[in-house]
Amino acid sequence: MSLDSTEPNLSLSSFSASGSSGSVSAAAAGGIFIAVVSSFINGSTFVLQKKGIIRSVHRGGSYLTDVLWWSGTVAMIVGQIGNFVAYNMAPAVIVTPLGALGVLFGAVLASWILQEHLNTLGKLGCVLCCCGSVMLIIHAPKSEAVTTRLELEERLSDPVFVSFCVLVLVLLVALVVWVAPAHGSSNIMVYVSICSLLGSFTVPCSKGLGLAAPDVFGDEGVSSSSSRATVLFLGLLVTLVLSVLVQFFFINKALERFSSNMFEAIYYVTFTSTVILASALLFREWTSLTFTDAVAMMCALSTVCVGVVLLRISHEAEITWKKKEGREKRD
Repeated sequence: MSLDSTEPNLSLSSFSASGSSGSVSAAAAGGIFIAVVSSFINGSTFVLQKKGIIRSVHRGGSYLTDVLWWSGTVAMIVGQIGNFVAYNMAPAVIVTPLGALGVLFGAVLASWILQEHLNTLGKLGCVLCCCGSVMLIIHAPKSEAVTTRLELEERLSDPVFVSFCVLVLVLLVALVVWVAPAHGSSNIMVYVSICSLLGSFTVPCSKGLGLAAPDVFGDEGVSSSSSRATVLFLGLLVTLVLSVLVQFFFINKALERFSSNMFEAIYYVTFTSTVILASALLFREWTSLTFTDAVAMMCALSTVCVGVVLLRISHEAEITWKKKEGREKRD
């Protein structure tokens, strides 16, 4: 079966057409539903993987042999596939904030399975992070209709977007090669930054694959246009796979050392922010940004920053309390 770019489930054109009249297309509604289900699935991944890591440490073996860790890994794969489908059925500015549902669901699971109970500051920080991120996306500039591969190719070669990609790559190399070995085990923001920066590639690649696929698997036959589409498709696919694998590695490194509750909340916030920036640069969404939306986004970003600070303070307070409690027991 060939993939036809005119089919509503693989194109954003139907949403663009209906979006102009104020209604939501069936494809977009289906993408939103899939995103909600994927958010709940993704919310369980960090908890299950963390539980598997804890059990393997107690046994003295590798978490690669733990059933719970593998169940979390499978859940992550299923959730990411769901996100891939959702991003190609509805705009990222609608799909991305639904990840907040996974953060809250993960917090509930962590308190039940891992006994990771956030204190008052931690709970307030989690709520502020989710609310701020949702408001950030609500007031983010809406994507212009990019419905063809040629439009995507043109925007991928934009000097501003190319400069952004180069900057992200430089930061990633510095974090992975120098910062992570020295400070990764003591500062959660190192691993979070690596995974979030990679998010600026994963979401555009997911959407780009959906646009390039019809030209690659269509019935037009071999042509210079289809050859360019194949090169673009393979390039996006390799970038997506590498980004996901590196994220997967550093997510597990973070779960070995930090609370799944705190990691998931901060990761969601930073991931959402980088996705907004990458999408805005690639699709030139800032051209439709109003003054009111700009002010609202600044307020939302401030709310997110306060939430992250509260999460960090709550984590440091918990560590200090445990150390003090341990000294009192020894005395």
